[in-house]
Amino acid sequence: IVWESQQEGGQGPRRQEGRSREGAIRMVRGSQRRKLQKFTRLCGREEGLRVKRSCPSCGPELGVEEKKAKGNPISIQLFPPELVEHIISFLPVRDLVALGQTCRYFHEVCDAEGVWRRICRRLSPRLQDQGSGVRPWKRAAILNYTKGLYFQAFGGRRRCLSKSVAPLLAHGYRRFLPTKDHVFILDYVGTLFFLKNALVSTLGQMQWKRACRYVVLCRGAKDFASDPRCNTVYHKYLYVLATREHQEVVGTTSSRACDCVEVYLQSSGQRVFKMTFHHSMTFKQIVLVGQETQRALLLLTEEGKIYSLVVNETQLDQPRSYTVQLALRKVSHYLPHLRVACMTSNQSSTLYVTDQGGVYFEVHTPGVYRDLFGTLQAFDPLDQQMPLALSLPAKILFCALGYNHLGLVDEFGRIFMQGNNRYGQLGTGDKMDRGEPTQVRYLQRPITLWCGLNHSLVLSQSSEFSKELLGCGCGAGGRLPGWPKGSASFVKLQVKVPLCACALCATRECLYILSSHDIEQHTPYRDLPASRVVGTPESSLGTGAPQDPGGTAQACEEYLSQIHSCHTLQDRMEKMKEIVGWMPLMAAQKDFFWEALDMLQKAEGGGGAVGPPAPET
Repeated sequence: IVWESQQEGGQGPRRQEGRSREGAIRMVRGSQRRKLQKFTRLCGREEGLRVKRSCPSCGPELGVEEKKAKGNPISIQLFPPELVEHIISFLPVRDLVALGQTCRYFHEVCDAEGVWRRICRRLSPRLQDQGSGVRPWKRAAILNYTKGLYFQAFGGRRRCLSKSVAPLLAHGYRRFLPTKDHVFILDYVGTLFFLKNALVSTLGQMQWKRACRYVVLCRGAKDFASDPRCNTVYHKYLYVLATREHQEVVGTTSSRACDCVEVYLQSSGQRVFKMTFHHSMTFKQIVLVGQETQRALLLLTEEGKIYSLVVNETQLDQPRSYTVQLALRKVSHYLPHLRVACMTSNQSSTLYVTDQGGVYFEVHTPGVYRDLFGTLQAFDPLDQQMPLALSLPAKILFCALGYNHLGLVDEFGRIFMQGNNRYGQLGTGDKMDRGEPTQVRYLQRPITLWCGLNHSLVLSQSSEFSKELLGCGCGAGGRLPGWPKGSASFVKLQVKVPLCACALCATRECLYILSSHDIEQHTPYRDLPASRVVGTPESSLGTGAPQDPGGTAQACEEYLSQIHSCHTLQDRMEKMKEIVGWMPLMAAQKDFFWEALDMLQKAEGGGGAVGPPAPET
């Protein structure tokens, strides 16, 4: 009895303390429940707040007993559509797109034009014009959300992409051009921005780190161009094709819109020259060709005609006025039925693409002509403007022109390369020159193509909707990140490409990637007919084509003989890696082979005995 009384006396205070804690917890929970019921006023004391999160149009209806057990759910469809759109408009664009993929109801709500109008005004409060098109507010919002200019310097220790400052007034990014010191960006409403770069010193060399501020250079711009050479040192002047109001009669107030070409100094953004055309002539594109003393300006009209005029750049900074002759180019004079859709140029040649997909060439120097066509048989030094037609199997959509090589992309997404291949810049797997367009069979449906001095870049999209950058050619100076020795075939570069990348450009010091997504523009690739697919039974049996047209078997035998000539296993591994780089494989396949060879090489170097394969393997 004494022992029991002592035990009860020792546990009495502990029981009272536990009961007091439980009572305090019940009081706090009760006060929280009353506050919730007071502020919501949506349910009684016995029923909790139950809101139905799923869409009633997508899920099965609940029974009467289940409804009684769970209470009366409140569907989001009972709220006014304006209130739902207003709440959803506060979401980030990425979350808004993800929410629209959950069910049919949210897809309709998230795709409403009112939601995108609020998002566009939040992203660009200074934007006055919402743009044009079928969905103007959605197009404007996505353009301003995805706009960005990324760069990666080839020199130095930092090998990651950086983003430059984004002008708040810019309505998306349509085109860009890097110069020696700065970057120029044209948006979708015709405003040309002048991004001034912050220069830093790295190992005694001056290079820019990022765009620190921006200035509006001009408005009403249609297109712009600079010296067509790859080296930005030559980009002294910037030629801008714009539309300006011009007085019809001096001393009167009546005016008419006329196209003009304004010339600016790229170092300071100061306008030094201006030429105005007649109001009856409207242009849409401008490119430059030739040297400084005989700079030819090529202007493409809305009707598809090419006009040209010659300017001496060494006299542009002199304050004087003179008249230049605007003449019709020979491609439009001798072939008046052709309608040119776009054009591109370098310092000694010009490439025209018609609306029907035809390609015509102008080559002005014998050296470039020999690199492109492999012969000087048809070259006429007295008539350099005569266009040459390229024989192609399908309609060409867009092209890229380097110093002595070019790339073409047809309507089926196939890539054709032509020209000098000394550094492997054609991506054909070897270093043999091509005098006619040659297909790169392991690459298809690129987003954009760029040709430099002695290397080429391709922006492609993988099956997981991510984008990757491929390159081939000379890798000196870090111009092919991850491949300092270069590659004769297109390999995946060590660059983290933005999700909405659409254009790229490379200089000697830096790689630039432009990011901007336009929902109304897409490359209209078609599926290749089965009868024209190389390697199908129908095509090989019906036409009697050889089974090995490219000499693949002979090349593999040559590769095996090279491997057998190596004496050690280490040399054979290195030779195999080199052969994989030569072979025309896909980027994923090459990465797989290279990683597998690295694993085997590390296992062999770590002391693992590499013997002959087992009979069962």
